[in-house]
Amino acid sequence: MAIDAPSSPTVQPWSDRLRHSTIILIAAALALSVVVSLGELSVLRAVTVFLCIAAAALIPWRLHDTSASREDVRRVNPVEGAAVAAVVAGMPDPAVLLDRAGRVIHLNAAAAQLAPALRKNELAQFALRSPEIITALRESIATTEPRRATYLDHVPVDRWMELIITPVPVPTNFGGADKCMLMTFHDQTPLRRVEEMRADFVANASHELRTPLAALSGFIDTLQGQAKDDPKARERFLGIMHNQATRMARLIDDLLSLSRVELSAHVRPDTLVDLLPIIFQVADGLEPLARERQVEVETHLPDGPVMIAGDREELLRLFENLIENALKYGASGGRVIVSLTLPAPADAIQEIRVMVRDFGPGIAPEHLPRLTERFYRVDVGDSRLQGGTGLGLSLVKHILNRHRGRLLIESVPKQGATFTACFPQAKTLV
Repeated sequence: MAIDAPSSPTVQPWSDRLRHSTIILIAAALALSVVVSLGELSVLRAVTVFLCIAAAALIPWRLHDTSASREDVRRVNPVEGAAVAAVVAGMPDPAVLLDRAGRVIHLNAAAAQLAPALRKNELAQFALRSPEIITALRESIATTEPRRATYLDHVPVDRWMELIITPVPVPTNFGGADKCMLMTFHDQTPLRRVEEMRADFVANASHELRTPLAALSGFIDTLQGQAKDDPKARERFLGIMHNQATRMARLIDDLLSLSRVELSAHVRPDTLVDLLPIIFQVADGLEPLARERQVEVETHLPDGPVMIAGDREELLRLFENLIENALKYGASGGRVIVSLTLPAPADAIQEIRVMVRDFGPGIAPEHLPRLTERFYRVDVGDSRLQGGTGLGLSLVKHILNRHRGRLLIESVPKQGATFTACFPQAKTLV
């Protein structure tokens, strides 16, 4: 992309100079007429003075035009013009145009969102602190050759970015030539996450599906052999096989949901949703399970709507996992409390908190840091007996990360556990 310098301004025609000097000539003529009428100046001398004034006003002096032309060139730098700014602003990827020293000339909205510290007329190295970016930028400035770099951005979530630096020839103010640096950023996160998702899915599915598949294969062999003519054994084995098949289906569903959330973890939800209908819908859907476990579900929620920027389907899955875990593993307490608290104006962290508390056996302190790991279970036998896959809290954590929230877990053995989902207020995201 080359940028051409504007042509020098042409000399003004006589009609324009006469129009601009009309007031001066009229004023001079009136003043000289008064002086002549008072007898202070002869007519010949007055005409001579008027001709001198007219010549000074109308003749295009070379010194005046040259200085004005230079001033116009300084004022209208071709690189800093509106056309170049519009081109950079219209690029779909984050783009930054730098001068030869590395100062920012133009940047688009995507670049400002990617690196909020970028400022016009300031060095980009101070805002882009990644070693890969600084190294590539210095090499490109020194050699005026294109450079590429790939780096990992950890804030607010992990994102893989590719930086491309392209030298752009531009004219200088005095007819010479120089080169600016056009930096463009390409988000490689979706491709990386697809690769990781495929590898993780194969590894996790092959590991976790091995046990139920082995059980199904064994029961099928038994039904085809010794229990072939035993109705009671056949009924019992078919029930176990149904449970194992249900567990496999749920495991695959959780793995797919977790992969989808991880794939879009770097994209913030931008749709406003009300938390209260979502919580009520989950609580109503789990009412049969609560009756089966003889657990009373209490909801302590505000009257008005509570809006956040979020994904409705993911939030449904989040609260379903939290409340279902409380009903299954805290059923001995006889009740589960679901409450929502709004931030006070004086709070340091302005976030909305949804708490799910049970009064069951609780969780030992050594297990709390690992509860959100994939397939981590406090009691493997009890978890599988309850139909758990070991992915519920991991899914909750990833959904909260995508919503820029956090998960708090508090538990005291024999006094139950409290899981708190914290969400930033909608006005901080929209």
